[in-house]
Amino acid sequence: MANIIKIKRGLNIPISGQADASRIEQCTPAYCGIVPDDFPGYKWKCVVAEGDAVLSGSPLLCAKENPEIALVSPVAGTVKAINRGERRHILSVVVEASKAKSDYVKFPIPSLFKDEEGRRELLNLLSTSGILAFIRQRPYDIVPSADVLPRDIFVTAFDSAPLAAEMVTEDMYPALERGLAALASLTDGRVYLGIPYDSAITSRAADVNEFDGPHPAGNAGVQAAAIKPVNKGETIWTLDARTAVRIGRLVTTGVLDMSAEVAVTGPEAEKPCVIHTLFGAAMVGLLKGHLPQNDKHLRIISGNVLTGVRVKEDGFLRYPYRQVTILEEGDDADEFMGWASLNPKKYSVKRSFLSRLGKKLHFDARVRGGVRAPILSGEYDKVFPMDIYPEFLLKAAEAGDIDKMEQLGIYEVAPEDFALAEFVDTSKRPLQQIIRRALTDLHKELS
Repeated sequence: MANIIKIKRGLNIPISGQADASRIEQCTPAYCGIVPDDFPGYKWKCVVAEGDAVLSGSPLLCAKENPEIALVSPVAGTVKAINRGERRHILSVVVEASKAKSDYVKFPIPSLFKDEEGRRELLNLLSTSGILAFIRQRPYDIVPSADVLPRDIFVTAFDSAPLAAEMVTEDMYPALERGLAALASLTDGRVYLGIPYDSAITSRAADVNEFDGPHPAGNAGVQAAAIKPVNKGETIWTLDARTAVRIGRLVTTGVLDMSAEVAVTGPEAEKPCVIHTLFGAAMVGLLKGHLPQNDKHLRIISGNVLTGVRVKEDGFLRYPYRQVTILEEGDDADEFMGWASLNPKKYSVKRSFLSRLGKKLHFDARVRGGVRAPILSGEYDKVFPMDIYPEFLLKAAEAGDIDKMEQLGIYEVAPEDFALAEFVDTSKRPLQQIIRRALTDLHKELS
């Protein structure tokens, strides 16, 4: 029987535009793009040139520090473009898809034993196939090193973020169990699977824990903090169950599953639904028929409204490849009385409006406030479920005080854990950027 863990602090944002899970569409992208900035912890270099032919699963980029760790092509085709920014920083690698669907890399199927040779074989497979880049290591919230085995591995089987869709379906359960068994061979500790309350998911390969409560209950880092927090000198891995499913299929068939089930959501999404597509699919095809036919200023977010990345209509689906959110920019809004209005369609976490009665609301992208000095009001604590002091940790992060950051729990956190705190922040500070910068600097200093 699964252990039940109650997450009491958090917030479910009542935003409209939930995808209809029964409405499923197919999208075969003409182009796919991989953005190396989505995979922190390494400097990435191209191993292909424009015009090169690639297979699905062929390496496009590799880590300079460890060339075995690759980012691979989601589709068979031709490298169309390698887009670079300042100082030749790689922004994206674009692959034009071919019509052939059977052109894929066949990886060797490894043994799954806990001896050193079996572990090395499996780690090499995860590295060369690109799957390792989908896993995150704590501390630092980076792509893990294949040289350091984790103390424990934490897998989340649900996404509690606004408008998120179901992560795994019943037909994926066998592959999920196989993936969990493979992960169990990579640690001397335990694999912990976090599932939503009253879920039908079970496992023999992992310790199953049910989580009940508001967002961020679905964050793997929050689940790890509730079960067995990471301490200084320790390393854990976190990943979602969809990645575990891909691992299960890879070690069974030798073929990398490059498919993605993407929920097209948001207040401005036309016919919100789930689309079956591929990693890094071009937005222009993915959003066809889902953008409103009007002159509204729109913001397209690859991901959810709290942690997602703003993209253009000619951009690409970004990691973790699960959701797209469409909402108004709000830069042309003209509201009577502004913040003083008693409009029941307004939202505030301070219980200032009638919207607290529970209806789904039409949010836009406005910040609704100006950046100012931080206010130590305890407002972060109401939505931050970890047993640390977020306000003091943020102050230490901005000051670059390594000793204080260590004492206040910097090794446990990732930017996504501060997304809700950023949402409710009266001072409107970029908390996720602050934590990401601190983690990057800490990694450079201590590695």
